[in-house]
Amino acid sequence: MLKRLFDIVMSAFGLLLFSPLLLLIALWVKLDSPGPVFYRGRRAGRNGVPFDIFKFRSMVVNADKIGGPSTSGDDPRVTRSGRFVRKCKLDEVSQLINVFLGDMSLVGPRPEVVDKAENFDAEARKTLAVRPGITDWASIWNSDEGGVLAGAPDPDAAYEKVIFPTKLKLQLYYLQTRSFLGDIKIILYTILRILRKNWTPAELKDYPTFEQLRAEVEKLIAENAKS
Repeated sequence: MLKRLFDIVMSAFGLLLFSPLLLLIALWVKLDSPGPVFYRGRRAGRNGVPFDIFKFRSMVVNADKIGGPSTSGDDPRVTRSGRFVRKCKLDEVSQLINVFLGDMSLVGPRPEVVDKAENFDAEARKTLAVRPGITDWASIWNSDEGGVLAGAPDPDAAYEKVIFPTKLKLQLYYLQTRSFLGDIKIILYTILRILRKNWTPAELKDYPTFEQLRAEVEKLIAENAKS
């Protein structure tokens, strides 16, 4: 109850505080490429119930029909404005609308596309027990997914092999240790991570670094070149 009340108050405050910035981003997205301001992708919510996520459109229209759900840093589907809003995580700010509506929480496992969630094994399905969030431990750990996957011949396969196992482990860790004060810590850590890209909290020191993840993807690129 306290978590939901906090989500409502903070999402409303955030939408009000960032409204001038949100309007500027919306205008840029609209002028930069044809299509709607928001990308309304279907995501699996609490207990797997689908909802439409609000994200500033950072890719061309029908990008999900052109390629898979994983996006590398050099994905040609990403627009000029999209590269900026993705780099600065501004495409996520609009998800405050989902938080206010009750589809999401400020903190929780990141929502997956419905098709992927429907194929979760028993362990992964545990992450659907709570509302998905804008940020969590996994979001702080790997804040540059596009950079990790850049150049991968199959970004979706690389994501499944290199990123998802650790991401799931951290999401399950969140479920096991979650608390209101823990959520506050994650929000503060997320802000620090955005402001200081190379900063890593003590809780994540033992997890693979960006360089280690990138090395794994480069191995996949080299193996693909040989085949």
